Amino acid sequence: MSYHQPVLLQESVDALAIKPGGIYVDVTFGGGGHSALILQQLQGKGQLYSFDQDTDAEMQSEKLISDNFTFVKANFRYLKKYLRLYGARQVDGILADLGVSSHQFNTAERGFSTRFDGPLDMRMDKDSPLSAKEVVNTYEEEQLHKIFGLYGEVKNAKTLAREVVSARNIKEIDTIADFKQAIAGCTPKGKENKYLAQVFQALRIEVNDELKALEEMLEQAVEVLKPGGRLSVISYHSLEDRLVKNYISKGKFFGEVEKDFFGNEIKPLDSVTRKPIVPSDQELQENNRSRSAKLRVAEKRETPESLKK
Repeated sequence: MSYHQPVLLQESVDALAIKPGGIYVDVTFGGGGHSALILQQLQGKGQLYSFDQDTDAEMQSEKLISDNFTFVKANFRYLKKYLRLYGARQVDGILADLGVSSHQFNTAERGFSTRFDGPLDMRMDKDSPLSAKEVVNTYEEEQLHKIFGLYGEVKNAKTLAREVVSARNIKEIDTIADFKQAIAGCTPKGKENKYLAQVFQALRIEVNDELKALEEMLEQAVEVLKPGGRLSVISYHSLEDRLVKNYISKGKFFGEVEKDFFGNEIKPLDSVTRKPIVPSDQELQENNRSRSAKLRVAEKRETPESLKK
């Protein structure tokens, strides 16, 4: 728990309706809180595969010693590939906690937090070539404008992009302190924390290709889930939540749900909860980072007889 305090722990694992002997996947191991609870409910049977691309998370996974547990050091966008590698073609449940871990936020040299000075990094995979420093110092002004506006929903994204380019033309932006100083002129007074959080979110999403990776994972999740299998996803901002919500309700990320000749909706998942599950008042008091969390739960539909071959 000191490494990472898991959000909606009981609710997200309960949503999987775990059957001892089943096969489950935690695609975001982090500090291992969700994985540990899943293993406990498996009661020494079945199998849990946990994914994470972070070396620190890999080290944390060594604390979970069980014949029923396999750690996979990979981005969850490769879900299907690695499950096949381990001979698991179909699974009973998949859990995803899309947030940045407390450990990542609290480690200054990872560059995720606006609270510390440190390198402009933000890579969830330390071996990835693209860092926030690279984005800030090399992207064209138009690219930065698009990232800040689209991924951070920053209102003065165009001005912000121009400020960044002007500052780096004078001196390379190396650290978080350098970056904050570079954009001080367009940071709204009295709203610094919220503004910087939006800007950092935009950079982090770009560095880790988070939204595209999420789309790929959700599409693969449907392929590997057994009929009746559960998908449990915790998101932390509107961009993630919109993708999850649309895919569950419509079977696609944009546009309206398709229907067959008889007017039946063509989609692979059914929502288990009408509204997203949010943290309790007690959890909000104990863990401030849970305040924006939303849990959506879906179940894979049975394949209609007409489509079975």
